[in-house]
This record gives sequence, structure tokens and C-alpha cells, in this order.
Amino acid sequence: MSLERQVRLKLAGKRNPEQEKEAQEWIETILGQKFPPGETYDEALKDGIILCKLMNKIKPGSVPKINTSGPSFKMMENINVFQKAIKEYGVADLDVFQTVDLWEMKDISQVTMTLFALGRETYRHPEWTGPWLGPRPSEENKRDFDEETLAAGQTIIGLQAGTNKGATQAGSNMGAGRKIILGK
Repeated sequence: MSLERQVRLKLAGKRNPEQEKEAQEWIETILGQKFPPGETYDEALKDGIILCKLMNKIKPGSVPKINTSGPSFKMMENINVFQKAIKEYGVADLDVFQTVDLWEMKDISQVTMTLFALGRETYRHPEWTGPWLGPRPSEENKRDFDEETLAAGQTIIGLQAGTNKGATQAGSNMGAGRKIILGK
């Protein structure tokens, strides 16, 4: 088996069909249209057209020009423009897939994770009233305690740190007991 085939099989093993289905349904709901018939999830996303349309629905005007035909580099440009738009929308750089992950179908699971990151980011935008994807991101819940409460907290040892009450080795019997032979 060639090394390239081994790598493809390993990356295919990282894919999660349920997440891909969820991401596809989310995109179809927002766009109001199904993926092209006969195309798989990754094939439909490969040229970046659907991704750019998605971003324009989430934030109108964020992708000013979508290339719908032309040479390969024009289609790759769609992917790059989509990536730039989601970063401007607030998706963290580390959550954004690499262009080759999609264009060469090297790591489709990373593309799906990026879509989930975009779905999470929509929670933070009150102007977005459409469907969300993934769990709601946590929000800061800052608390201010008075000095008396802080001092009381210093005297308590939390059980999360563990406890040694009743922890002895008495009665521990692991394996065979020691045999002492006298007279040898």
C-alpha cells in the first residue's frame, strides 16, 4: 500500500458522517436549497461557491464576488475569500481549514470543524436570526466577592483535591504473602 493511500485512509477515518450531515443540513437550511444531486458533501463544497453563498447569507456583502466558472485558481480564490470573510466575522484563525484541505480533499474533517466554528460564531452576532450550528459558546460569568467571602473560601479544602481520611494500607493483601523460612 502506497504512503499516499495510507494517509488518505487515515484522514478518512477522522471524518464524522453525522457532523458532515448536520453541517450540510445547516447550509441547506440557510441557503434554502439542497446540495447538487449526485454530489457528495466534499464535492459540493470543493469549488467554494456554496461556502461563499453561505457567508453572504450570514453576513450580506461579506463576499463581494463569487467565481462560478473558470480555471482552478479562480475556484480556489472562492475558498480563500470565504476564509478571509469568516475570520473577519470572528472565527479564530486556528479554527480555519487550509485551502488544500478542501481543494485537494486532504482533510475534509477540518473543513467540517471550520463550519461548526462558524456556526458557533453566529451565536455571538445578535443580528443573525437564522439557525445555529453546534453548541452555544461559553460566556464570561465574572463574579465579585467581598473580602469576608474570599477569606472563608481560603479555609476550605475542596474534595476535588482529594482527601486522605481513612486512607491506610492496613488490610491490603495483594498477591501471595511473604513466606519466611527459618533454618536455612
